[in-house]
Amino acid sequence: MRAVPAPSIPSVPVLSPADAGALEVRLLGGDERREWKAMLQAGRSAAEAMLRDYSEIGSFPAGARVLVLAGKGNNAGDALIAAREILERFPRATADVLFAFGPRNLKPLASRAWRGLCEAGRSRARSVGVDALSPSYELSIDGIFGFQYRPPLPPEARAALAADAGRLIRFRASIDLPTGLDEEGAYRADFTYATGSVKAPVIGCANAGRPRYLDLGFFDAEEADGRGGGDRVLISSILEPLSGLRPASSDKRSQGHLLVVGGSEGFPGAALMMTLSALKSGVGLVTACVPARLAPVYAAHAPEAMWIGLPETPGGGLSRRGLAKILKGAERATALAIGPGLGRDPETHKLALAVVKAAHVPLVIDADALQPDIVRVGNARRILTPHAGELERISKGAALRTLSRSLPAVVVAKGPVTRICSGEAVYHALFGGPVLSRGGSGDLLAGLTGGLLAQTPSDPLLAACRAAAWHGIAADHLARARGQTAVQILEWLDFLAPALRESGPCGAS
Repeated sequence: MRAVPAPSIPSVPVLSPADAGALEVRLLGGDERREWKAMLQAGRSAAEAMLRDYSEIGSFPAGARVLVLAGKGNNAGDALIAAREILERFPRATADVLFAFGPRNLKPLASRAWRGLCEAGRSRARSVGVDALSPSYELSIDGIFGFQYRPPLPPEARAALAADAGRLIRFRASIDLPTGLDEEGAYRADFTYATGSVKAPVIGCANAGRPRYLDLGFFDAEEADGRGGGDRVLISSILEPLSGLRPASSDKRSQGHLLVVGGSEGFPGAALMMTLSALKSGVGLVTACVPARLAPVYAAHAPEAMWIGLPETPGGGLSRRGLAKILKGAERATALAIGPGLGRDPETHKLALAVVKAAHVPLVIDADALQPDIVRVGNARRILTPHAGELERISKGAALRTLSRSLPAVVVAKGPVTRICSGEAVYHALFGGPVLSRGGSGDLLAGLTGGLLAQTPSDPLLAACRAAAWHGIAADHLARARGQTAVQILEWLDFLAPALRESGPCGAS
C-alpha cells in the first residue's frame, strides 16, 4: 500500500532581510506598476489590521488624530497609504505627517503615496515639524525604515522618534520592523505588521510588540504548505478543515476519544478547564479521570464528559491505586492528556510516570506532569506544552530543536510568540496576546491540543500547530470583543466557534 502523505502545515517561511529583498525583486522585478500595486495592498492591509487590533482598547474615534512617521522609501509609502485608508473610512479623522528626512527626499512611489493622502484627506492631512505636533494622538504609524535598515539610527530619524515618544499615543504600529529595532531610542510598537513576508529580526524583537503577518500573496501554494526545516509562521488557513462540513456518516466514535488525567484537592479547577476546552475541540468523546471527591462536582459543570473518580492520596492528589482504571480507559481512547492540576504529591508523580510509560496512544503532557523523568519514559508519541519555566526544567537550557529531537516529542513552547517544534522546522504562532496572561490559559490549551490530537492521532505536529493557532485566534477575538483586562479566561471558550468561522476561506483572523 502506498503511504499517504501527511497533511500540510499551512505556514510561510521567516526570511532574512536579504532574502525578503530578493523575493520582492523576483516577484516585482523593478516594475513600478507592480510595486505600486503591492504598496497599495500593503498599506490597505495594514490599515485594516490596525483598526481591527485597535478594537482591543475600544472603538476607533471618528475624529481620531493620526501621526505618521515617514522615511524616504517603500516603508514610508506603506504608512502613508495606511493613513489615507483610515482618513477615507473616517471623514473627521486627521493625519499629521512628520517626514524624518523632509518631503523632498521621498522616492517616487512614496511621493505618490503622499500625494494620494493629500488628495484624499484634503485639509485633514498635513506635513508638520516637531514643534507643530499635537500633544496626543490615537494612532502612530512608524514608516521611517523597513527591513533594509542598517544601524545606527541617523540623527534625523532619532529626532523624529524622540518626538513621537514624547507624545501621549494610545496605539503605536510599525510597518515590517520597528525603526531602530532594539537600539536605544528605537520606536516602541504595540503591533508590527509584516507585509508580504515575515522578516527574521521581528521575531524576538522587544520593540516590535505583537508581530502580525499580512499575506499579500507573495508565496504560492507549495511554499505555504511546508513541513521542511527552518523557521516558519503559521497562517490562519490551518483551521480551514475544522470549519468545513463533516462527513454525513459521522458519529461520536469517528471523531476521536480523549482521556484526560488531572486535578487534585489543591488545584481543583485545572482539570475541569482542560475538559471544558477539550469538549469544544470537536472531539467525539471525552473521559476524565479525576479525584473521586471532585468527580460529581465536575460532572455538574460538564455532563457531556464521562467522569471517572480515582482513589486519592492523603493530600488530595491522585493515588497510584488508580493506575488500572486509567489504563483501562486508555484502551478505548485515541489520545491521552495528563498534567493540569496534578500537584506535586510524590505518589501522584509516580502515577503520572507509570501512565506515560505504559501509554500506547499519543499523549499531551502539560503542567505538573512536565518533569524531566516523566517526559522521557515510554514510547508513545507525545506533545509537550511547557511555559518558559517548565521548558527550562525539562530542557536544562537545550535549544528547542535539540530538545524536541532528543525526547523525541513535539514541543509547544508557550510565550508571547508560541513556538512549535518537532525537531526540524520551528513554527511561530503570531496569534493571541496579553489577554491570555492569566491563570488557566495553559489548561485550556492543553485540552484543546488533546482534543485535536484525539482526532488526528497519527499527526501530533498538525494537532499542536492547529491548537496553538486556534488558541491565539480565539484570544484575539475575545480581546477585541471585551478588552484585555476585565475578562475571565473561561470566556475564551465562547470565541472558539467565531475564530473558526472567520478563519475559513470566506473569513480572516
